[in-house]
Amino acid sequence: MKNKIKIAVFASGNGSNFQAIADAVKAGSLNTEIALVVTDRPNAYVVERAKQANIPSFAFMPSDYDSKQLYEEMLKEKLASLQVEWIVLAGFMRLIGPVLLGAYENRIVNIHPSVLPAFPGKDAIGQTMAAGAEAAGVTVHYVDAGMDTGSIIAQESFKVNGRSREAVEKEIHAIEHRLYPATLQRLFTQ
Repeated sequence: MKNKIKIAVFASGNGSNFQAIADAVKAGSLNTEIALVVTDRPNAYVVERAKQANIPSFAFMPSDYDSKQLYEEMLKEKLASLQVEWIVLAGFMRLIGPVLLGAYENRIVNIHPSVLPAFPGKDAIGQTMAAGAEAAGVTVHYVDAGMDTGSIIAQESFKVNGRSREAVEKEIHAIEHRLYPATLQRLFTQ
């Protein structure tokens, strides 16, 4: 039997997408091993979620490093020591730089709360609502040097139909928590 692919999940906040991935692994619908949770915010709730799931976490402060290159070199070494094969971004609020992009070429994925290429970057749901868009949704994509510009792997959308931001957010989270683990499973079994 083939060994499970080892992943690191990068997150900056609540970690609900990490939780969906961890739950899918536990349920057996996502055949991977989460080797590490990485966060750039030591007080992020994702650290507690990782602890509850018995998954190691690593928190760092980018401001403790003189450059992005230096902290990415540190992360690259840490991931290599754990034999991490893929990086899965789940609400990680930093652009990935050349060091990690080079080390994990075509093996970094992200989930974004819009139907890209519409509404890249921060507060995509707010951007969607402010634009009066007819549809909202979720995109899973490869990470490149741009902001939410990598090749699209999977998308799902729904009609906004005058719903409140809260209702749109709830629908987006429901899609994310189902779509991300399923998309990862397809990627890892190709």
